[in-house]
Amino acid sequence: MSRQAVLTGGCQCGKVRYDLYASPEGSFCHCRMCQRATGGPFAALTNVRKSDFAWTAGEPGVFASSSAATRAFCRDCGTPLTFTYNDTDGTNVTVGSLDEPERANLTTHYGVESRLSWLKMCDGLPEERTGEGDGDDMLSGMISHQAGPGAVRG
Repeated sequence: MSRQAVLTGGCQCGKVRYDLYASPEGSFCHCRMCQRATGGPFAALTNVRKSDFAWTAGEPGVFASSSAATRAFCRDCGTPLTFTYNDTDGTNVTVGSLDEPERANLTTHYGVESRLSWLKMCDGLPEERTGEGDGDDMLSGMISHQAGPGAVRG
């Protein structure tokens, strides 16, 4: 018996697709790695258990953005699709890659130490600095694989 997807998504060109089998919850991440990975001022990410996520078409490229996590993307059009810590049972899907992004439930600002001063949005949500709260042990000693000026080094 096949599972019924709660949400679906994929890349711009349509070659890579995925299904979510549970309603995700997520956050806005303002950390420098998410800024660079998305090319924007923040990443909007929704989290589900890995068992509630499946690639349904194509095979994404995967980049180890740090010693703690990987990021999946479409090799053809470059769309960022997921962010996944190596040692957790969850994966984070980019809100912009959802077919119905309005259904994403974002509840927190994360990595606020890197939030751009001119960005004013969803004020009033809880805020966490990188390395505070859940996941502290995963980021301890993390080594960034990002290059260039301003690269994060653990």
